[in-house]
Parts: sequence; C-alpha cells; structure tokens
Amino acid sequence: MATTAAPRRVTAPSHRQLRSRAFAVTAAVLAALVVWSVAVLLLGVHLTVRTSPGSSVQTIGLGLVLAVSLLASLLGWGLLAGLERRTRRTGTVWTVAASVVLLLSLAGPLTAAVTTGAKVSLVVLHLSVAAVLIQLLRRTAPCR
Repeated sequence: MATTAAPRRVTAPSHRQLRSRAFAVTAAVLAALVVWSVAVLLLGVHLTVRTSPGSSVQTIGLGLVLAVSLLASLLGWGLLAGLERRTRRTGTVWTVAASVVLLLSLAGPLTAAVTTGAKVSLVVLHLSVAAVLIQLLRRTAPCR
C-alpha cells in the first residue's frame, strides 16, 4: 500500500500577521535610527569606513543606515514568507538563517571601520537591528 504525502496548503497571510511583520520592519529601522543618533549626535562618533586598503574613507550617514536596515528587514520578511511555503519548521529555520546572516554582516564593520568608535557603533547597530528583527519576525512564524 503506497502512501503519498498530503500537499502543503499555502494560505494567504492574515491581516494581523501582515501588520505584525510591518511593525517588525518599522521597529528594526527605528532601532537603527536610535543607535545612529546616539553614536553620531550624542557621542560624536564619526562612522567612517574604508572598503579596501588605500581607498578613500567613506562616512556612513543616516540615509544609508535607514535604507540598508529597511532593505535587510524586507529581505528577512521575504525569506520568512518563502520558508513558510517550503518547511514546517519555519521559525527555527528562519532564526538560524537570520543569525548566520547577522554573523556574516559583522565582518563589514569589524574589517572596514576606520576607528574603534566606528567599529563598536556599527557592530551595535547591526546587533540592535538583528535583535529586534529576529525576535519580532520569529513571533509571526506559524506554529506547527
């Protein structure tokens, strides 16, 4: 007797789920704004990076911080939505993937930041956005 697996039923996200995910993205971007503001405006840290030896120094401004944190958040949301269609352990798989992306992203500030203050500030920026995003988006993953 042969058995076949029942096809996975993919349902549209609920209004509450969409609202929760949009909130997560907004909160992650606001976390980036807060960290950038404290580092640059309150502490006077110059967020400067050098992408390769001998290259010119570039300043990480608020626009770039907000754009990258928004893009990363939306990509995280997209990955979560894609995983919902492909795996039953969405929350676990997504959390592991997001954590790996976070660890890889830390290579940027650790290797490219010009000053210690910039390194610390950029690492805190990455960690704060990831902490908010991972916690809030994971809560929206279906429980199975």
